[in-house]
Amino acid sequence: MTEKSLNLNEFEDDELPPISFTDQATEAVKDAILAEKLDPGMGLRVGLRGGGCAGFQYVLDFTKAQPNDFIMKLDNVNVYIDPMSATHLEGTTIDYVTSLMGMGFKFINPNATKTCGCGSSFG
Repeated sequence: MTEKSLNLNEFEDDELPPISFTDQATEAVKDAILAEKLDPGMGLRVGLRGGGCAGFQYVLDFTKAQPNDFIMKLDNVNVYIDPMSATHLEGTTIDYVTSLMGMGFKFINPNATKTCGCGSSFG
């Protein structure tokens, strides 16, 4: 199945994708791809699922595209976002942080009205 047959929604040059990545997050994604030795055609899924202590949980996973996904490029890496998640993630910046508490991806979501203490869910 090709990406064209999936009816993916590509962003035009004058459109802003709903999410952005800091330089640190971009490097962390590229490092993870190298470490995982992913098959060609795999991309990074950014999304949400119900759950977590605040209502929605953030999802980052390496996967193939699904029908109706939005697709954006991140330094030659395909990033897939389903339409429902794109709505809730609009304006979100994904960062990669290192602190005394550990390291990982941090979502800076202007749409979040409440967040949990661990930062992996919002409402």
